[in-house]
Amino acid sequence: MINYDLSRIRAFVFDVDGVLSMNNISIGHDGQPQRTANIKDGYALQLAVKSGLKVAIITGGRSSAVRERYMGLGITDIFQGVSVKVDAYSEWLLREGLKEEEVLYMGDDIPDYEAMSRCGLPACPADAAPEIRDIARYISPMCGGMGCVRDVIEQVLRAQGLWMSDEHAFEW
Repeated sequence: MINYDLSRIRAFVFDVDGVLSMNNISIGHDGQPQRTANIKDGYALQLAVKSGLKVAIITGGRSSAVRERYMGLGITDIFQGVSVKVDAYSEWLLREGLKEEEVLYMGDDIPDYEAMSRCGLPACPADAAPEIRDIARYISPMCGGMGCVRDVIEQVLRAQGLWMSDEHAFEW
């Protein structure tokens, strides 16, 4: 269980590699990384969007497949090719009118450190880098790409009475 007042969470930020996808990636014949996507994470993401929570993805990678996958789940705030994540994070908060204590940020490695240090609820997958685990207020028992995103979203939605609460829960 997450030790935080989850009723305060209005938004999620997720990294891609090592959070939404597994730590290992295959390289395609065209030299592009081939990422995984967890179906249960996807279900939770689209339900969070339909439930009125804001969701952003901030990643250093660039991939049209990543953009298409997450836009298909209703996420419109997808920041790719970001070299300094705390800058994108800060700009997004300002644009969306969010306070840092209203945000759960899940990252797994050093590029996520600065933004995670500022958000209200820093979280990480079980296989995150030691430095990230040290600052996380919640460490999911799930590894990156293996349901850690579903874990945190489900806990927040349950705490807010939004898990399986209406017709949106039973549709894609």
